[in-house]
Amino acid sequence: MKHIQWWMLGILVGSMLRAEPASLTVMLDWFPNPDHVPLYVARDRGMFAEEGLRVTLQAPADPNDPPKLAAAGKVDVAITYQPTLTFARNEGLPLRAFGVLVDQPLNTLMTLREKGIQNLADLKGKRVGYSVSGFEEVLLSAMLKKAGLSLKDVRLVNVHFNLTPALLSGQVDAVVGAYRNYESVVVEKQGKTPVLFPVEQYGVPLYDELVFVAGISTLKNRKEVLRRFVRAVQRAIDWSRAHPDSAYAIYARANPDADPNIDPEAFRRTLPAFAHSQTMRPEVWKEFTRFLQKSGLVADTLSVEGLFVSLVEEKP
Repeated sequence: MKHIQWWMLGILVGSMLRAEPASLTVMLDWFPNPDHVPLYVARDRGMFAEEGLRVTLQAPADPNDPPKLAAAGKVDVAITYQPTLTFARNEGLPLRAFGVLVDQPLNTLMTLREKGIQNLADLKGKRVGYSVSGFEEVLLSAMLKKAGLSLKDVRLVNVHFNLTPALLSGQVDAVVGAYRNYESVVVEKQGKTPVLFPVEQYGVPLYDELVFVAGISTLKNRKEVLRRFVRAVQRAIDWSRAHPDSAYAIYARANPDADPNIDPEAFRRTLPAFAHSQTMRPEVWKEFTRFLQKSGLVADTLSVEGLFVSLVEEKP
């Protein structure tokens, strides 16, 4: 009987060792860029494979698509933004965050040194460009309030996602929604000096810039696979911090169209913002959700607990 048991155990172990890796489709929030370096590191250095995963990275045709496709189960995982997820849940999409790629805002209000805007009070009477109606106006309103101003004190200009060109061309005096790790580099490469006002330092609560989301059905049926995914991602983030040049080289090999004049420096500026843990932070989500609720962008009845789930617990 013992021989039979050991024989059966041998077959079981052998079967497990030969098991096919679990396939996982991950849709990026937009075209590949330095924010995504850890994903390419995890794939290239075998971190996904060591977790028994075969991960396929996809870029969306439309940046609005990833959360919708994840909610519908068309992709397993999508990268999106904490504010975007909150709006999606407010609209009833069956979606939750379960991991973090960038755990602090990258958003800023940006101007140029030549504009002479040294503090937010100097924005009075100035033209401020924005792209996303509603959310960016709320961010700007909160920031202006810290300076004793309101939206009535500035001239809002919808520049339709052309933030940097509008600023550089003089169409506007400042823009809200520019990222400190990317648009600032673009401006510098044009020979200009950007002046940045980080949103979280001027009245906007801390939030996770980039999060991993999945449909509720996927979270229910593939929880262990997703747990292994974020475990590999965190290992890749930690490795990228320790080996930034090698990490960027992996990304550049995988993306030949990466801009050698912009992306290396953009990645360097992104490194401090990559997630330090895959355990979700309820206090951060609660405070930012209350901020959106007070602003009238989401319903007061929206459940914060329904926005995210922690799959990886911190070690004691």
